[in-house]
Amino acid sequence: MDQFWIWWLVAAGALVVAELFTGTFVLLMLGAGAFAGGIVAVAGGPLWLQALVFAVVSTFALWLVRPWINKRLERGKQETGLASIEGADATVVERVEPGRHGMVKIEGELWRARPYEADKTYDPGERVRVAKVDGATVLVWRD
Repeated sequence: MDQFWIWWLVAAGALVVAELFTGTFVLLMLGAGAFAGGIVAVAGGPLWLQALVFAVVSTFALWLVRPWINKRLERGKQETGLASIEGADATVVERVEPGRHGMVKIEGELWRARPYEADKTYDPGERVRVAKVDGATVLVWRD
């Protein structure tokens, strides 16, 4: 019975390694709880206290630490490619009308454009929004 600490540390190590394959931080938080249970076992705590510490640390980590980590990681992400263009504001540079491509400026870049709604026309200087990207052409509309 004195060797429970070994099992706690093996479980903690296995959970951390398994986390490398998931990337969700759930198994990492459980691994932290298992490590804390192992610390209590090394200190000579009874099995019920080891299990309680595991449960409390894991719960604390899942509810508080994991969301904090996820928020910090999301802060650095930026949309790239076409996903960053859809929904962007644009300024009409050359008349956009049905049956004819015009030009809009999106974040300093010129794009071919046509109206998203077939019966709309947009004149130079108007502010529009990119509804969809279709190849090298954007479909625009006004809110």
